[in-house]
Amino acid sequence: MSRLLFIPVLAVAAFAQQYPQQPQPYPQQQPNYGSQGPSFAPAQLDNLVQRVALYPDPLLAQVLTAATYPDQIPDAARWASDHRYLNGDRLASAIDADRLPWQPSVLALLPFPSVLDMMAADMGWSQQLGDAVLAQRPDVMDAVQRMRRQALDYGYLRDSPDARVVNTGGYIEIQPVQAGYYAVPVYNPGVVFARPARGVSFGVTFGPRVFIGAGFSNWGWGGPGLDWRSHAVIIDRRPWERTWANRGEYRHPYIAPRRYEDRRVIVERHDRDRQYRENHDNRGREADRHRGRDDHDRDHR
Repeated sequence: MSRLLFIPVLAVAAFAQQYPQQPQPYPQQQPNYGSQGPSFAPAQLDNLVQRVALYPDPLLAQVLTAATYPDQIPDAARWASDHRYLNGDRLASAIDADRLPWQPSVLALLPFPSVLDMMAADMGWSQQLGDAVLAQRPDVMDAVQRMRRQALDYGYLRDSPDARVVNTGGYIEIQPVQAGYYAVPVYNPGVVFARPARGVSFGVTFGPRVFIGAGFSNWGWGGPGLDWRSHAVIIDRRPWERTWANRGEYRHPYIAPRRYEDRRVIVERHDRDRQYRENHDNRGREADRHRGRDDHDRDHR
């Protein structure tokens, strides 16, 4: 098993015009695919996954699942931006305290405002990625592997202090160097997936490391990843099986459900129990008053 690495390099101004700095946005208005779902060609999927293909596997798993709830992305991006000064347990506590209504897949990305900003800035792309994941998950994962292989062949994909790249010969995995610490890679798809010009090398840089500890286990961070051989997205150590056909009713069996949902259930149960006790006590007091009146009447007959 060989380990390869991302090479951080400087962009050269002479080639800035040759390679677009940002991918072109996707159309906001998406077609109505109907009950059969979309069907994307391999080249379309390659282009679709380029922006995230070099993300660490656990983070990529969260992005792929979150993209299937595109309507929740803009609000989540705003919340993450407003709270970007928080991290670690303080951020987890804020997420919990605000009882945010979004899917765990979306909540899992709140520690990564830049990722949510990227998704919210191009909702056409986010929706198409989510649709592709629902309808063609194996094909999407194959496209990610093709893009990784391409970046590897062109010399852009190697180890770095933030990412450990494992090339098994059949599949290319990207894992954080230190467990629990994730750095979002920053790169230009028009560069790292193209043959480099002679004497010029663009590459991958990284944002700040984000620590994902036990406080985030309620939102799918208890073992996310990608099983490349079986084409499975793993969330909380279990295959995430939402598809185009079952997208309306699928509920992933999270190991640790969101705390605010648990607390709400507890509060509701407490309220029901309190109401029951109050009703029981009221009935008891009413019965005591009736017995008291009956005793008083008997004593004065």
